[in-house]
Amino acid sequence: MSSGSANWTHGPRADLVYFTPMDKLEQMRAAVARLNEAADAYYNGRTELMTDFEWDALFDQVKALEAETGVVLPDSPTNRVSADTTVGEKEPHEYPALSLAKTKQVSEVAKWAEGRPIWISWKLDGLTLVVTYDNGKLTKVVTRGDGHIGTNITHLAAGIQGIPPRVKDTGHLVVRGEAVISYADFEAFCATTDDEYANPRNLASGSLTLKSVEELKPRRLQWIPFTLVHCDHEIVSWGERMAYLEKIGLDAVERERIDAPDAATIQASIDRWTLKVTDKICPFPVDGLVVVYDDTAYAQTGSVTGHHATRAGFAFKWQDETAATVLERVEWSCAVASISPVAVFRPVQLEGTTVKRASLCNISECERLGLGGAGTELSVIKANKIIPKVVAVTKAVGTFEVPTACPVCGAPTAVNVAESGTKTLRCTNASCAARELRKFMRFVSKDGMDIDGLAGETLAKFVNKGWIRTFGDIYRLGAHRDEIATMEGFGEKSAANICASIEKARTRDAVQFLVALSIPLCGVDVAKRLLSAYSVEELFAKAADAANPNDLFSPGAEVFASIDGIGPGKSAAFVEWCGDPAHRAVVEDVMREVSLNAYVAPKSGGACAGLTFVITGDVHHWPNRAALKAYIEGAGGKVAGSVSKATSFLINNDVTSTSGKNKKAQELGIPVISEDVFRERFGGGE
Repeated sequence: MSSGSANWTHGPRADLVYFTPMDKLEQMRAAVARLNEAADAYYNGRTELMTDFEWDALFDQVKALEAETGVVLPDSPTNRVSADTTVGEKEPHEYPALSLAKTKQVSEVAKWAEGRPIWISWKLDGLTLVVTYDNGKLTKVVTRGDGHIGTNITHLAAGIQGIPPRVKDTGHLVVRGEAVISYADFEAFCATTDDEYANPRNLASGSLTLKSVEELKPRRLQWIPFTLVHCDHEIVSWGERMAYLEKIGLDAVERERIDAPDAATIQASIDRWTLKVTDKICPFPVDGLVVVYDDTAYAQTGSVTGHHATRAGFAFKWQDETAATVLERVEWSCAVASISPVAVFRPVQLEGTTVKRASLCNISECERLGLGGAGTELSVIKANKIIPKVVAVTKAVGTFEVPTACPVCGAPTAVNVAESGTKTLRCTNASCAARELRKFMRFVSKDGMDIDGLAGETLAKFVNKGWIRTFGDIYRLGAHRDEIATMEGFGEKSAANICASIEKARTRDAVQFLVALSIPLCGVDVAKRLLSAYSVEELFAKAADAANPNDLFSPGAEVFASIDGIGPGKSAAFVEWCGDPAHRAVVEDVMREVSLNAYVAPKSGGACAGLTFVITGDVHHWPNRAALKAYIEGAGGKVAGSVSKATSFLINNDVTSTSGKNKKAQELGIPVISEDVFRERFGGGE
């Protein structure tokens, strides 16, 4: 991390960053500049420049300097909320989005509570969005910005889960919530891209720079309301406000009420919430807890200091437990785009668990820490009670060495330098098994062979062990059951569950098999269309014949083009993939391990026979739009992605919407129907 000043040094304590002697005002300017640089990166989706642990420690030092000198710089983070640089139209907030005062002391929270009923909820680690509805219809989504002016991103609302186009409210409604990405969705997305993201929050903030809903949707950003800012009828209880949000169709933040708060009851509650983090029950990244009064009228009577309302609430941050240890070695772990360093050190106890490994992220982070070789003395924490993190090198021993060969395939490595200056290590072999991780993830996914227990992180570990080189190797993992059981984070039960899932997945539908192979342009719909004409064996035999350049009677790359919905492009992509001998070997290998159920095409003459539908917006009677699509196809109908003259009906629960698809349907005279109307005519749903 670039410090922004040549006068920074790391002292002997891991929880502080020390200043060399200089004028205190200059110290403050340098510290504020560094904090603002890190905050700008943090809030705008770029590579993070420091950990929360380091940021909090430096922030506390700035506060101490301000108290000592009596000077508060205009751009000090103690005096303002960091602005975002999201591209778009800036807009003032109707109600200022002030930040909360922070504390790590339960006694401070108890003193502030004054014995009044309070609520505790998650301090979700994402991006605050202010969402407005008028007469039940979504009218505006604005980023928090600097608390007074944000960026209008209403055009992206349809790509964010949890922001419905309509709610059951008849007035003016303003709701504040956090847009977050779960750990599971973060891991799944990172396996599909070559871009580097430090954590779910980093991915979430970068997502708001995207231009279209289609780009945003794969990131599975979810908006979780945490404050009802305004509604047209009076509700003076914060708990009742949250209940009202859920009544009108919004999924509010998890919460707990404490009727008679004192240090003991608050500590007991915090302990319960902390366990949800350490036991990984909470699916989202959090960086603390939020404490608010139930009496919202009383909460509004406090004063405003800087950007904090004194009675608006408290942000409780966990005390990070620090441990000193010694580096034993640096392991290099491959995953999709990069080869990442992992510190392996003498085991230490942190937050009630034994910790002996921590990701070092990339080469730049190792250089920033001043990492050496074996014997280097480290200070480590579990950031936000869950993620092991090296926060300081207290004594470097030897030199930090970057491998010149990939630890998985042995090919030469290369250092990649991003525009931000971040250095990462990459394998130069395009066919390296580690770089194929996203394909392995697709193979085991729900649409693919549906093998539970093999998430991206687990697959990466097995790839790095050398156990997975091809798809067929996944079915041979049982040979490593005893070794899996001894790996950190697994055990006998985990190993048994993984092996059981693999055995269960030896029988699957032919459609799942085609999708699992990562054949270009071959998704679920294309797989069904191909298999409606030929069996799996016939498909690969015909494709192999078509790909043979020496066969004068070869039907050519368009052999499947006449199948409804395939065409020349998809046919050529399938034939080209099957023409690679290595791909054919993969298919034959997997087929020796599995049994495939033939695909049975939907019967013609169903309720939707002869009709073509387009689906847009949220659905309520089916789990998702894919489920509604499956129902229509099973009833003999077709589902298209865009409105055209061939469209019979556009399904949109917001029938009066002015969206592009609704306008197109109106221009062409195509009926726009809700789910309820669809069910009345064609059945289905719940």
